[in-house]
Amino acid sequence: MSVSSKLCVPLLLLAACIRSQQPAPAIPPAPAPASPYFIAGADVSFLRDLESKGVVFKDQGQAHPGLEILRHHGYNWVRLRIMNEPTPLPNTLAYTLAEAKAAKAMGFRLLLDFHYSDDWADPAHQKTPAAWAHLPHEQLTKAVFDFSRSVITAFREQGTMPDMVQVGNEITSGMMWPDGKLPDRWPQFAELVTAGVRGVEAGKGDQPRPLIMIHIDQGGNEEVTKWFFDNLIVNHVPFDVIGQSYYPWWQGSLKDLKNNLAFMAERYKKPIIVVETAYDWHQGEEFKAGKPPFPETPEGQAEFLATLVVVVKATPNGLGKGVFWWEPMAEGAIEKRGMFDAQHEALPVIDVFDPPANPAPKAASKSDDPVHR
Repeated sequence: MSVSSKLCVPLLLLAACIRSQQPAPAIPPAPAPASPYFIAGADVSFLRDLESKGVVFKDQGQAHPGLEILRHHGYNWVRLRIMNEPTPLPNTLAYTLAEAKAAKAMGFRLLLDFHYSDDWADPAHQKTPAAWAHLPHEQLTKAVFDFSRSVITAFREQGTMPDMVQVGNEITSGMMWPDGKLPDRWPQFAELVTAGVRGVEAGKGDQPRPLIMIHIDQGGNEEVTKWFFDNLIVNHVPFDVIGQSYYPWWQGSLKDLKNNLAFMAERYKKPIIVVETAYDWHQGEEFKAGKPPFPETPEGQAEFLATLVVVVKATPNGLGKGVFWWEPMAEGAIEKRGMFDAQHEALPVIDVFDPPANPAPKAASKSDDPVHR
């Protein structure tokens, strides 16, 4: 890792020993609103499914709903993915609406992540939903618009309008293959993304339009980032926020990320969010550089997140706006990247955003929204 140890500021003010010595109080209500704030986000798309199956999460030995634990520790945004007809994944419209209702009731802001697929969408997998698989391009574009509009309409009618919407997930290589596959089909890809943006606009009714994020998986790669966003702009795709994935075993060092954040801030002058990140609390990843930049331990995991926050906050012109941890409540093969151990007890990483280090947001308004500050 080429980032010096100077980046590790003492964000973790309460050490793990303090956690173990103090009795566990009942989790209080969310802290009083304050501003400004940094987006402390978590993708909790599996959480409702796990809790419905009887999984109970604990903080200092006390059982609490997962969202309540995150809120208590300073998290102010959640990210939820939506798929078309997922099997066996749970992320249907009905499921995601229920998740959103619970999160909004606790004061979280919401980032909705459209996959436009029946399964995982990422740079290696961008499969067109089965119901759309044989549509010609014009009809596929209309299907994207109609689906986006109907989903946003459902959220609006429930009273849980997303505050931000991702049109596609890690779309560096396009989406809805083969029609929107990159690098060969930029015009078709741009029309599909724009149809999603237009669908969000059409579904919002008289509500403020959610911010539009475009999300790729190149946190540490300036060259590919430039290629993608330069082409996106040339093709007149409208967006408000840049989202990047940054997993250090795949996307380079924190120095690579820092350099790319500075490049994006200077070239595109838009808010930037590290919208997916994680780190293992026990050994499990193969790093390109060979040696992990932090120990793969509970303490090393917490140090990674604290350092990452410093790097993002240091983005020029204040354009580094936040970080989302991908699936803090994780099970199975990805459990090692979660924020809870095998007994579902919170790990030290949960403390990084503890209030007052990260004040809660006021009621949503453009003037108070961190991406507009």
